[in-house]
Order: sequence, then C-alpha cells, then structure tokens
Amino acid sequence: MCLRSQYKLICRLFKSLRIGYGSGMIVSVRLRLLPVFFLCVAFSIQAQSYPDRSAAWTALAGTIDGLYGISGEGNAVPLWKDGEVRKILQSGNNYYTVGSRGINFSSDLLNWEARNDGLPIKVLKSYDGINKSFNRIPQEIKDLEADPSQPLTLVMAVKDAVFLTRDGGKSWKDLGCPVRTNGLKAVAVASLPQTVVFVSHAIYGVHYLEADKKGARWTELNTGLAKLETTDNPDEVSDLLVTGTDSAGRPEIWAAQSFKARIYRLDWEAKAFMEQWSDGMDFGTVESLDAGNGILRFIREDGIHEMLKGTAETTARMDLDAALLRVSTAIGSAINCIILDPSGPESGKVRLSELWLLPAGSPSTLPLTFLAGYQAPNPRLAASRGKEGLYLPVNHAATPKLLAPYLETISKRGLDMVVIDMKDDYGRLRFTPQDQELAKKGRVFNPIDLESLVTTMKARNIWLVARIVVFKDPELAKYGDGRYAVWDAGKNQSWSGYYTTKKKKEPDHLAMPGTVQVDEYETVTTVYDERWVDPYSEEVWQYTIEVCRELVARGFDEIQFDYIRFPTDGVNLGDARYRWKDAGMDMESAILSFLAHARANLDVPISLDIYGANGWYRTGARTGQEVELMSRYVDIICPMYYPSHFEQDFLAHAPAELRPYRIYYRGTLRTERIARGRVIVRPYVQSFFLNVSYDRKYYGNEYVRQQVTGVRDAGSPGLTYWNNSGRYDEIPEPAPPRAVRAPAASNTLLD
Repeated sequence: MCLRSQYKLICRLFKSLRIGYGSGMIVSVRLRLLPVFFLCVAFSIQAQSYPDRSAAWTALAGTIDGLYGISGEGNAVPLWKDGEVRKILQSGNNYYTVGSRGINFSSDLLNWEARNDGLPIKVLKSYDGINKSFNRIPQEIKDLEADPSQPLTLVMAVKDAVFLTRDGGKSWKDLGCPVRTNGLKAVAVASLPQTVVFVSHAIYGVHYLEADKKGARWTELNTGLAKLETTDNPDEVSDLLVTGTDSAGRPEIWAAQSFKARIYRLDWEAKAFMEQWSDGMDFGTVESLDAGNGILRFIREDGIHEMLKGTAETTARMDLDAALLRVSTAIGSAINCIILDPSGPESGKVRLSELWLLPAGSPSTLPLTFLAGYQAPNPRLAASRGKEGLYLPVNHAATPKLLAPYLETISKRGLDMVVIDMKDDYGRLRFTPQDQELAKKGRVFNPIDLESLVTTMKARNIWLVARIVVFKDPELAKYGDGRYAVWDAGKNQSWSGYYTTKKKKEPDHLAMPGTVQVDEYETVTTVYDERWVDPYSEEVWQYTIEVCRELVARGFDEIQFDYIRFPTDGVNLGDARYRWKDAGMDMESAILSFLAHARANLDVPISLDIYGANGWYRTGARTGQEVELMSRYVDIICPMYYPSHFEQDFLAHAPAELRPYRIYYRGTLRTERIARGRVIVRPYVQSFFLNVSYDRKYYGNEYVRQQVTGVRDAGSPGLTYWNNSGRYDEIPEPAPPRAVRAPAASNTLLD
C-alpha cells in the first residue's frame, strides 16, 4: 500500500468514525480495529523505509549509535540502534556487528539477535551517592573474523581468550589464550584444510591452534615478523586476513603491524611470514586489511591505500575517502566502519574498520570533518591541548618566596602549566577543605593557602592541575578500623606489601678460639611504604570525587588521577583481598566504573597517570590499566616513559645516546594509537637522576632534551616535567614551535 493510499484510508476511517458516533457498538468495533490498522500501516511504512535485503543499500556504516544503510539516493536509514558499532562482518548472506553490545547477527538487516551466549561478561557498577546498580555488558571484543570457505565458522577474541563457533555464533567454544597475560589484538580462521585459528598478542606475537586436532596447543608463529628493537618480541600485529587462494590452492593469510608499517604474507608450509611491503620507517601503523580483485587494501595514518598482490606498489585511494565523506555526511556523524557495495561481487566490496586512524585535514581526507572518530569538538580537549608544565612539590608553594623560583623557571622556559598535589601519596589533603566531612576521612597536613595559589596562577595564565592520588591512601586505609582498606586474608588486618631478602648473620664473637663457624643467613622482611584502599569501593570513589569537586569550585582547571590501579608489589600479593568487590567484577571493571563515576560528576578535563609500559603495550596486566578502554572516560593520558624505569638495554642500540628520544617518540605514538586517538597524550618527562647504569652514563641536559624532542616530534600537544624534589636545572630552553597533529578522535562518548 502506497503512502497516498494509506492517507486516504485513514481519512475514510475517521470519517466513518464520525458518522457512526451515534452507535456505540459501531464505534466500539471500529476503535478496537484501529490499533490493528495502525500496526499494519506501521509495518507497511517500515517495509518502504527498510528494504529487506542488502541489495537496497550502497553502503553499510557503523557509528557510535548504531548501524546505518545508505540507499541508492544517498539517504541514511538506521538498521540497528542499540549501541556503538565498531566493525561489520559480512559472511555469506549473514551480517554481524561488533561493538558496545558485543556481537549481533542478522540475515536480512531487519531482524537482529545477540550472539553472545558463552562469551565473557563485564560488570560495571554505577553509584549515585546513595544506591549502586550494575550493568552487565559483553567483554570488549577485540576482533571477529569468519572462515571464507565456511561462512558459519567464526573466531573472536577478547583481551585474554579466543572463542570459536561453527554455527554462526549461536554457541562459542573457549580456546583459551596462548600466553598468561592479556593483550590479544587480532584473530583469523582458515581451512588448511582443517580449521586453524590465528591470534596476535601485543607482546608475544602471533600463535596458531589446529582446532580440529585432539590435544592441540597454541604454537608460536613469529618467524619473519619485525621485532621491537633490542627485544626478542615481535612488534604488535594489528590485523590478520584470510582471503583467496595461493598457487597451491590454500587460503592466503596476510598480516600487518600496529607500530611498524609492514605487511606480510604467511608461508604456511615454512611457518614463516614473508614481508611484502614496508615504508622503511621506524614507526607507522597499518590497520584494517581488506582484499579485492588482485589487490590488498589497508588504512594508514595518511589515508586508504591499495597494493597489487605480488608487488610492493601502493596507490592512495582518494576516491574512497570521498565515498566515506558522502556516507558520514548522510548520517550526520562519525563512521567507525563501512562496507561499500555490500550486495556486489565479492571482489568489488570494500570493507574497512578502524576509521579513527584516518587523519582529519590531511590532503587525502580533506575536508572529512566527520571522520577521524569525532562528531563534535570536545571543549575539554580544546582547553587542555598544548600545555607544557612541571610538577610542583606542594611544600615549595607554601610561601611566595619558595614559589618565586618556579614562577621564574616557568616564565624563562615558556611553560604554562603546574601540577601540584592536593591529595598526596600518603592520603593527606594539602589544602583546608570547606567541606568538613572531607577532613574526617583525609588528614589535612601542612595546607597551602589555596586562594593565594589560584590567584597567582590565574594572573600568569598558568593552567592549574590538581594531582589526586586515588587508591594508594594510608589515611583512608585506616579510617573506620580499616573499613576501606585492602585486606590481608592471612593476618585479618589491613594489607601491606612486603619483600624479603637474605642477610648474612654476624659471626659469633663469643665462640671458642679455633671453632669453625659456618655462615648463617636470616630472612629480613621489608614492608613497602604503601597502604591501599579498595578500588571496588563506591564510597572510596565518592570521597575522591567530593575532594575533586571542591578543588574545581575553588579554581583548579584540571583533575589528574594518579595511582588509579591495584597494588602490584609484594611477595604476599596473593594474600590481598578486596571486600568491596561485587559479583562478576574484575580489576578492569573496577577502574572503568570509577572513571565513569568521575566523568559523570566532573565537568573539567580529567587526566590520568599510567605506567610507561601500560602506554607502550596493549595490556593492563597486573594493574587493570587498559588504555584502550580508559580513554573513553578521560581527556588526557600521562604515561611515565622514564628511561630509568625500562630495562637498561631497552632501545639502547647505537647510537645509545638517542635512547631517551626513541622511548618518548615511539611511546607517545604507541599510546595515541592504543587509545584510538581519543585523548591527548601528555607524557611525564624524566627530569631526575636514578642510580641505574644508563643514567650514570648519560643523564643530564641532553638526556632531558631528547625526551622533549621525542614528544614534540610525535606531535603530542603537551608534556610535564617530573622531579619529586622540585629541581629543574635540566629543563631545556623553549624549542621552536612544531606542527601538532590533532588527535584522530575526540571523546564522543563523553561530549
């Protein structure tokens, strides 16, 4: 029924209702039929708006709020609107989406059902200050792929496990993980001729499993892959693709790397990757491998490229950039992934995800204002971009006289930011709170004159950042007889980590002359100078946020969280218990729940300090700090890539004096990629000497300058110098301004 006929029928119906008004029976019958009629009309309209097969669509696109089809007329029609879509997989006549609701399936793009049974669930906790509630969502899915020759055979990975299905996702089999730490990235599955599953890990490279072989184990498959220099580990593989057949009739298997622009083809017989293309640079990203008719398609930082198979010739596909622009414009928002010509021949389809990597404003994407992963400018990012400053020990800001040298350093070095403790490593509040409830839980210690500090900084246009140490908090740990403390299961008291050493006992000086004394040793226990509160506790979260709210109200521009992690040190770590842990939660969900709580309650930019290794590798092992997930809730991530804290030979190849540059240049770029460009990466620069072998030889002005140059060359809009004692003699003079690459994405979940 056409729309005009529907309109005429509606008019006749209402006319008949008016005519029959005097007859209660007639009105009653007609009114009862009315809902049925409108339901039929709704289905009729829907059928016109939502064609029943992919043949109606020139493109399918995933966005932050669902899946869209693009009609032949260029109109965007929502097909699924129940969450974010990050990848679209077309396998035979079936469609799968990957996103915030896990995996969803449709055979007609009209009717959808979840295919998450048997997959791990993440429990996130919300707290409104009185009540708590829980949201059970599928664990973040890293990748989903299908066997080209078996459309119902799919493989997927979460951070620490691989799953296989033979029935299109109705049921999943857990294949485990090749290694004991999380950090999985990409998967693939191929018939060789039996089912073989491939997976890549952020640190340990590629492994494969012969899924049909009884007792099969994961086997390493890294020969030929470029390694991270000075290590035995291959650099991360970003994507795996199974497509076509080789000369022996076997499926072709391809791989790309996240932090080196390299593409490989797997020689299955030799169990080795053969490099097919490289840009020859130290750093680069290749993502979203896709095959066409004799070509391999992929995304780089500078746009979409294609490579002829069997050659190293690449071509930029600017026409595809234009197609993406048309799609994003039609939808009116960013697109995360796309399939162009979904109903066309297999060789003609274009399947791309990870579109956040495309650079807004580059020659190949100009003027793609909807691409690069953002929908609208994030005012918090704009306000905090480009800040370079120093950590100011709070005692050094106690009087104008003590503060004066730092203001002079800031002026001479061209800095415009100060980070200062307001809740320090010992849980002490370094200001006098107006809310007296805060002082009950956190001891006020040598408070500074907050109004004077804020006035001084504002007068000099200095961005003021309050450093808040979150879960390492001795004061709160002892509050209320240890109500919030991490608990020691064995001792039934507040837990604290310790380590043991063997110490030689003093000889017995009272022994008889000539007595042979055997060396004896004793075990010495040393307790770390740390006490921790339970990261699962919503009351700990609320206390922290109330501290932040007051500081924002009194003039701070940004809140910076440090020690937002679980304890990691101590031979007795296994004795630590978390009494506030709710069913189904883990370390990652505790930290994400806290950050979501903070984001919901703070309007200013939020920054986050993390270990350098957690910004270098895609893993939050031991700490719960998963950059890829945390970046959705914060605006700035501040990795501590201190050269002194890495293995002393890490990136120390010749010329060794360039090691600080390498660590900061590559580390900054790696964190930006892992965070999918959502945040500002503002590293902490090591401005202190540590008595380790590399520092003993190289630490000085040039050591610090190399770090700064590395950060700026990476295009990062900001850095912070760290010296715990406040000594900043090695800060270099201002360097000439450098072109800053805007982050590929703003935090659209939070705008």
